[in-house]
Amino acid sequence: MRNPAHIMITGASSGIGEALALDYAGPGIRLSLTGRDAGRLASVADACRAKGALVTADVLNVASQSAMADWLAARDGEAPIDLAIANAGISAGSGGAVESAEQSREIFAVNLDGVLNSIHPLIPAMTARGRGQIALMASLASFRGLPGAASYCGSKAAVRVYGEALRLDLAPQGIGVTVICPGFVVSRITAKNRFPMPFLMQAAPAARLIRQRLTHNPARIAFPWPTYAVSWLLGVLPPGLVDGVLMRAPRKG
Repeated sequence: MRNPAHIMITGASSGIGEALALDYAGPGIRLSLTGRDAGRLASVADACRAKGALVTADVLNVASQSAMADWLAARDGEAPIDLAIANAGISAGSGGAVESAEQSREIFAVNLDGVLNSIHPLIPAMTARGRGQIALMASLASFRGLPGAASYCGSKAAVRVYGEALRLDLAPQGIGVTVICPGFVVSRITAKNRFPMPFLMQAAPAARLIRQRLTHNPARIAFPWPTYAVSWLLGVLPPGLVDGVLMRAPRKG
């Protein structure tokens, strides 16, 4: 969508979500933002208002289906949401061991259930209007399971494949769906990594790239291209050829 007037962004209190909110902010733009940290979210909202945007910002847990449904209905009732960016996500390392069940369930609850909770309340309204765009934040880590990040890779893989299929289902209704697969971008998630991150990007240029490409309603936005190429290759090669290499790769702490 080239000129969305009302943009909804989850996970807008930091990282790519914050950068997207700031990039879209401007006169005549309405932003509906959620995040987990009240202080950071308020700062982002104030910065967007200073750029001329009309902003509603609320602290919400995207894993809560009822809370998200009520909030989205209220925001869409104020003005139709043109672009919904389901960006909220979390990650955690395994400390060299197997992830606990509690950690795995929490990551899937936010990264997968949170995405579903962020878009499904809007689909009927978008379908009735015959227009709208949905962007789902996956990751280049969605192409291959990596050591120490089973739940993160698995949840992002589910988001990517789900979004690719949803695009085909919603296209006849006039609704665009794009899956976003970033590589390493400076954020609170990548700040926890204790290993070299190739082609690490700042959040602001990543947001500009995402915004520019979303205007063309692509099926997938994946960057940077060298990391994308390696991720894709690891995903298509037989596991027996890459398991040995990945077993020696650094793990998220």
